[in-house]
Amino acid sequence: MPNYDAFVSDPVYDRLGVGYSAVRATDPRIAAAIDEALGGARTVLNVGAGTGSYEQLGRDVTAVEPSPEMIRQRPAGAAPVVQATAEDLPFDDDSFDAAMAIISDHHWSDRAAGMAELRRVARERVVVLNADPSFAPRFWLSRDYLPAFLDSVPAPYRRAGHWIDELEGLLGEIEVRPVPIPHDCHDGFYYAYWRRPHAFLDQRVRNGISIFHQLPEAAVAEALDRLRRDLDDGTWDERYAELREQEELDVGLRLVVARVG
Repeated sequence: MPNYDAFVSDPVYDRLGVGYSAVRATDPRIAAAIDEALGGARTVLNVGAGTGSYEQLGRDVTAVEPSPEMIRQRPAGAAPVVQATAEDLPFDDDSFDAAMAIISDHHWSDRAAGMAELRRVARERVVVLNADPSFAPRFWLSRDYLPAFLDSVPAPYRRAGHWIDELEGLLGEIEVRPVPIPHDCHDGFYYAYWRRPHAFLDQRVRNGISIFHQLPEAAVAEALDRLRRDLDDGTWDERYAELREQEELDVGLRLVVARVG
């Protein structure tokens, strides 16, 4: 089994995290899906918590985040945070009703170890939200403008079902729930702007998306130049007119729920 961390390399969040909280916010519709997946859990560990999105769930949340820059940007009133990594959680076995990782596990240095730690500290369930890598070729930005992104996905993860099978191997029996992305998604991750192509031309937006910091600068610059031209002359709207009519889109975002108790 290949290491998942080959999919996206270390993002060095103390560098790219500057300004992160300005574009990465809680989307209430995604938050509702996470809240439902957590079920009756009262105490929750949020691993790879970043600046605190998806912690306002009416539960007793403890955050884990390795980056001092991310921790610095957490707002007043955010959940208490411990500086630590997913692979070595400083908590006893069964310390929380649930453990969750929200669009973060692809940044861990050892994904298998991190998932084992989530299982260890959770009494009832583990909840993971992330994008299935096999959907990457379906997204217009990756497919038609930024093929370097597709090249960064290891071959096994391009195969439908591989990512889910791997998670089941790490977590045990799982339930998989699709999470469609609304066209006005408040959380500015890579796929959030599927109907707002001009957003990718904004440096502030790209600063909150790790892949733009990891791909070769020349590849990113070429993609942005082509996108800008296609937006200016109407090519993008002609090519993707059907997207303008859709309120939400399945871009491969999946909630994975493992009951471990």
